[in-house]
Amino acid sequence: MNEVLVLYYSRYGATAEMAQHIAHGIESVNDCAARIRTVAPVSTVCEATADDIPAEGPPYATLDDLQECAALALGSPTRFGNMAAPLKYFIDSTSSLWLSGALAGKPAATFTSTSSMHGGQETTLLSMMLPLLHHGMLITGLPYTETELLSTVTGGTPYGPSHTAGADSKRPLSGDEKTLCVALGRRLADTARRLCTNPGR
Repeated sequence: MNEVLVLYYSRYGATAEMAQHIAHGIESVNDCAARIRTVAPVSTVCEATADDIPAEGPPYATLDDLQECAALALGSPTRFGNMAAPLKYFIDSTSSLWLSGALAGKPAATFTSTSSMHGGQETTLLSMMLPLLHHGMLITGLPYTETELLSTVTGGTPYGPSHTAGADSKRPLSGDEKTLCVALGRRLADTARRLCTNPGR
C-alpha cells in the first residue's frame, strides 16, 4: 500500500476541507491510501508547547510521517503570499531528512486557501514548493486536461488547487475547487504508485 501524506495547517477550516477532498482523490487509486496530518499553531509572543494530541482533527505530523510516505500533498492558507508560520516552522525542522535524502525522488504537490481571488494563491503554492525542491521531491501540478482550470471563476491553478474563502473565511468550496482537489489527490497517488511499481525508471 502506497501511503500519501496530506499535511496541512488550517485556521478556519477551508484548508482542512481541501485536504479531505485530496484524500478522497488519493483513495480512489488502487493500492493507495491517504494519511492526513496537521501541525500545531505557533505563538507570536513566546515559545509555546502544544499537547502531543490535538483536541480534534487529525494527529500532528512527525518526521516519521514524512519518512514513511510515498508522496506528499502540502497545504496552507496564504499569509502575505506565503505559507503560514506553523507549517513553515514544521518544515524548518526537517533538516535530518534533508541530510539523509529521505524525501528525494518522492512526488509532491501543494494546495492553498486565500480570502480573496488575488490574495497570493499562486505565490503561496510556488513558495511552498521551494523547500520540497531542496528535499529533491518531484513536483506535481494540475494539467489543463483538468478542464475546470479553463472555466473556474473561483479557485484553481496549474500549480495546485486553491480556494477563495472570502473576507470572513466562510465561503464554501465551489464545485470546481472540490473537483480540482480530488484531481490532484488522484494524480499524486497515481504518480506515487507508478514510481513504486517501476523504481528503476
